[in-house]
Amino acid sequence: MKPVIAVVAGGYSSENTVSLQSAAGLLSFIDKDQYDVYEVILTRENWQVVISKDEQLPINKNDFSFIHGNKKIKFDFAYITIHGTPGEDGLLQGYFDMTGIPYSNCGVLASALTFNKFTCNQYLKSYGVKVAESILLREGQTISSKEVKEKIGFPCFIKSNVGGSSFGMTKVKTEAEVQPAIALAFKEGPEVMIEAFMQGTEVTCGIYKTKMKSVVLPVTEVVPHNEFFDFDAKYHGQVDEITPARISRELTERIQQLTSTLYDILNCKGLVRIDYIITKGDVINLLEVNTTPGMTPTSFIPQQVRAAGLQMKDVLSDIINNELK
Repeated sequence: MKPVIAVVAGGYSSENTVSLQSAAGLLSFIDKDQYDVYEVILTRENWQVVISKDEQLPINKNDFSFIHGNKKIKFDFAYITIHGTPGEDGLLQGYFDMTGIPYSNCGVLASALTFNKFTCNQYLKSYGVKVAESILLREGQTISSKEVKEKIGFPCFIKSNVGGSSFGMTKVKTEAEVQPAIALAFKEGPEVMIEAFMQGTEVTCGIYKTKMKSVVLPVTEVVPHNEFFDFDAKYHGQVDEITPARISRELTERIQQLTSTLYDILNCKGLVRIDYIITKGDVINLLEVNTTPGMTPTSFIPQQVRAAGLQMKDVLSDIINNELK
């Protein structure tokens, strides 16, 4: 019998729709000759497996199974493609650890740490990783616009500390814009990050490691048409994505080596994408670590896989089989 794979999508955040797009990509990529594949959609109200366009069945959360006909079907593996909670912050990883089901991405600690941008940056600074200056605000805390100007300067980014897909993010240029931007960011979560703007070239690099191999993918250069890489740039084509990036071989190798090092420091697992900005003097600054990167056909990871001369089908089989063995 073929292993039964769940592509787990949906989630409880603003990134729900993006997650469903990634799930559609994964469902097209995964090798159906090797695996029986089902889409499982999670919402706050229920967890359901998609049998067909018109039929969805409830998931038994006790053992992550479902009944189809008179047959109980248990999943052998979960490919998590939820952006945001509960799939990117460690909650779902803890559930699968408790139910004994192997899964595609980082464990509880690495997922929770990388999901919290401010804490992850502070942790990686201790390893000498360069990051932007930033301030963290928790619910109930306030900061004056003048203090933001003095400590961080303008322009700066104000965003949710635990969100993604640029929801609730504002590029702030004046004191008058600070408080509305903070209010907007707080709508996405209980913590807000105020981060200094860095002028430079944005790049991103994907990676995965198994027991048998380490694959660092080509670097992609990101050239947004808008002021920054916002939701429209990410999902409505308002960006030029150039793979491989138009940078020197030496800088490319440094980015790839740093990507591999960060993957190991954080004890990552599965496909991970790490974003950077290259500032004057070819200084590599970390932007963020994405442990559940987008997986639509036009997302960065599939682009980089193609540029490396690989097939998404084979990459995903590497990741699944690494956990099933």
